[in-house]
Formats: sequence, C-alpha cells, structure tokens
Amino acid sequence: MTYSQTIIEARKAIATFGGNWDGIEAESAARMRLQNRFRTGLDIARHTARIMRADMAAYDADPSQYTQSLGCWHGFIGQQKLISIKKHFGTTKGRYLYLSGWMVAALRSEFGPLPDQSMHEKTSVPALIAELYTFLKQADARELGGLFRELDAAKAAGDAVNTHRLLHTIDAFQTHVVPIIADIDAGFGNAEATYLLAKKFIEAGACCIQLENQVSDEKQCGHQDGKVTVPHEDFLAKIRAVRYAFLELGVDDGVIVARTDSLGAGLTKQIAYTRSPGDIADQYNSFLDCEAVDPANLGNGDVLIARNGTLLRPKRLASNLFQFRAGTGEDRVVLDCINSLQNGADLLWIETEKPHIGQIAGMVNRIREVVPHAKLVYNNSPSFNWTLNFRQQVYDVWTGEGRDMAAYDRARLMSVEYDGTDLAHEADERIRTFQRDAAREAGIFHHLITLPTYHTAALSTDSLAKGYFGEAGMLAYVEGVQRREIREGLACVRHQNMAGSDVGDDHKEYFAGDAALKAGGAHNTMNQFAA
Repeated sequence: MTYSQTIIEARKAIATFGGNWDGIEAESAARMRLQNRFRTGLDIARHTARIMRADMAAYDADPSQYTQSLGCWHGFIGQQKLISIKKHFGTTKGRYLYLSGWMVAALRSEFGPLPDQSMHEKTSVPALIAELYTFLKQADARELGGLFRELDAAKAAGDAVNTHRLLHTIDAFQTHVVPIIADIDAGFGNAEATYLLAKKFIEAGACCIQLENQVSDEKQCGHQDGKVTVPHEDFLAKIRAVRYAFLELGVDDGVIVARTDSLGAGLTKQIAYTRSPGDIADQYNSFLDCEAVDPANLGNGDVLIARNGTLLRPKRLASNLFQFRAGTGEDRVVLDCINSLQNGADLLWIETEKPHIGQIAGMVNRIREVVPHAKLVYNNSPSFNWTLNFRQQVYDVWTGEGRDMAAYDRARLMSVEYDGTDLAHEADERIRTFQRDAAREAGIFHHLITLPTYHTAALSTDSLAKGYFGEAGMLAYVEGVQRREIREGLACVRHQNMAGSDVGDDHKEYFAGDAALKAGGAHNTMNQFAA
C-alpha cells in the first residue's frame, strides 16, 4: 500500500466516528502505520521466511547469490549493522542477522558470563530475538521519520519535483527487518521442551531456527572438546517438534537448520535402538568402537551389542559415555546430513575444526549424491586462527607444487616476520575470496560470523581505554571515535536522534499540536552535528 493509499485508509477510519476524532490527522496516523508495519513477531516471521525461501531458490539457480550475516548480542548492535548495510550497499538483500547462543551465554545471562554449554536461561534467546526486531523496527521509524520531515519541507517550499521524488522513496522504502537465524542449541531439554521454546522463538519473529545434534545436558561449544551426539531418531524428534511449532503458528515456510557436530564429536550417550539390520540406528551404532568378547568372560555391567552374529562390547568410558571409532567423523557427518534433509530439515550446518574448502566440499559432494540441492549454513568462526590456517594451507599447496619453501617455517607462520611475504599475500587473498569460493565449490548458501561484535567491542574498548587513561586523554575519544563518526557519516554521532528523540518529537506534535514541548529545538546540542 502506498503512502497516499495509507492516508486515504486512515481518513476513512477517522470519518467513521464523525466529529469525535476531529483532532486526529489522517496523514499523521498513516505515517505511524508505515513506521510500524509489522504488528507482531509472527508478521515478521512470515515476512522474513518468504525472503529466506526466495534467497535459497536464487542460490540454487546461481551459487554466486549466497547470503551473509553477522552475529549480535544486543538490539542496538543488530540495528547498526542493518543501518550500515543500507548506507553502504543501498539494500539489505542477502544480508541477515545471526543470533548466537554462545554470545547469549557469555553476555546476556543473569548468572554472569557462561561457557557455551546451554546453562543460560533459555528464555533469554527469544527475548533477544524480540529485542533485535524492536531495534530494527525503530530503525524503520527513524529513517521514515526523516523522509517525512524532508517531504514536509519540500511541500512547504513548493518544490514539486522533490516532493514527487520523496513520495516515490517512501513508497519504495526497504525495511531493516531481515531474517534472523536463531540458535536454539540442542533444544534445552527433550522434544517437548524444544517445541515449546521454538514457539517462543517464532512468536518473537524468528523464521529460521538452528538445532544441533548434541546431547542437551552435555552440550559443548562446537569448537571445544567433549562433544556428545545423540542417535538420529532423538534428533529427528526435535526437528519434527520445531516443524510442528512453525505449522501451529502459521509460519508454514519456516526454515530449519540441522547442525551436526559429529566431525569433532567422538562420543555418544546412548546406543541407538535398532528395528532392522541396516536401518539408521544400526548405521549409527556401526561407528561405535567395539571389541569382540567371550560370553564366558563378561564383566559386571558390561553392555553388549550383536553385529553380524557376533557379540561385541562397545568401549564405555568412566563417564558412562560410549566411544566412536577414530576417523569416522566425516562418514557420520554425511549420514547425519542426509538423514536430516530427508526428514524435515531445510539447511545444514557442519561444524568443522578449520575453514578448508576442500574438506567441506568433500562432505557436501557426498551428501549431494543423495540430496542434490543440499546446502549449508557455515560458521566463519573467530575460533579459527584464519591467518595461520590459510598460511599453512598455502604452504602445503606450494610444497606440493615443488616450490622452494626454505624461507618459511610452517609452525611459525603466524609470526609478524611473514606478514609482508608472498605467502602471506596469497593467504590473505584466499581469505578474501573464501565465502565466494566456498559458495561455488562447497554448497555454502549462507556465511556467518558467530561472534564478531564480541571481538570488535573488546578491540575498540582496548584502544579507547589505552588512549583515554593515558597521555591522549580526551583526544583519544575525539580523534578515535567522534571525529571518525563525523567523517564517515555515521548517523550514531547524533545519538539522541538514534535513540528516538526526533521520532518522539513528531509524536508530541501529533498528540499536542502547537503545545508540544519538543526536545529538538535550537538549544539541543545535537544541532552541532547537523552538518
């Protein structure tokens, strides 16, 4: 609906009540409607699910059309990312947000900083989804409010050309509300708990939920040791629970990301129940590290399984966990992924120990032999030492090509002495093109960085603290922060405006007319940044 049509609709609603609503201006009401076009989280979930499904289809047709996101732990951070995206690229197309359970645990828990082990309050995750969308909707209101002010000025000046341009800009306005891929960890309990929590996610606005195949009460960060996976039926029950939650709430095209941690998980908590030889449970159990036993020499509490007529004893640790055979990780990943896609999942997440296109592509190609359009969400994780990994990859390639590598020590390639070398430049180029190359060669539809603002906040704070509490004093802030905001055109330099002061002034004028006491007058120091 256009701006003019929205005004007409509001005028009709006002006229229904005759003179009782004479103090209500149709154009002001229309502006408020356009500034808050999403009434509920379900409106957002349905809108963003359509975006994500269209992007998935576009990627299937052309792998260069991959999508990206950055993780965030506060609504303001998510808002600033989308404002920056619109500022630099003019569109939000293909850019999402990622909600990281790691950052919720580390930064949002009432218990204080926690490791990524599902110990934080599970309700804090849907609360953050709602917070993110509150800030994104406020970004809409702020940007549209500025356009409305420009429109009023153009009309007052009798500038028909600018008035027409602004009306077109308002009608073509692209919202800051984009898909959020939301991390539900291992579901925070059994399948019913996963279903109930998934509903909270969706009601808050999530169109995409990422679920991992670890044991809920043994959950570990994907880049730490000690990960324990569950049999496929347990995981599929939770995938089905999430799908039912989407369908119950009318988000029929909601997206489920099935994450497998099997590559780095050498343990399982339980032996899968097998209904017939060769079924998925039997395949899961086939990876267990077992030894043949003599029934006459059994120990107390021994657990045995039968395989091809032979009794075997799975290796059980003191933790009561069962161990997989070494070297079976990739095979288990492929089985996990195929089974998930054939049973309700839409996208895959393979947690790896390094960013290596060849390794990822090797697994994806095997999966695509069975599910041709399998595609991944991939964690471009700060847990990887990207510099060292890619320098070592280049070192290995060049060594294989027979180059003279005497000037390089593979174990010390992170050293600053290598920063200006040809090898370092080649590694950086491979890092620069990693997402593009992996989208083409390894089936990665969506690239994300889980914890970017955790690290940027630490780095920028360190720089400011070093200068401000040192010799630079106030210049550290002025030169390192405020002057850069001004020079680079960051709207946030006018922080009162960013926090909604001007939108509030507009509302005061709508509500009280000439009697409104507005904050944006001549004595507002934010006017110092008008230029």
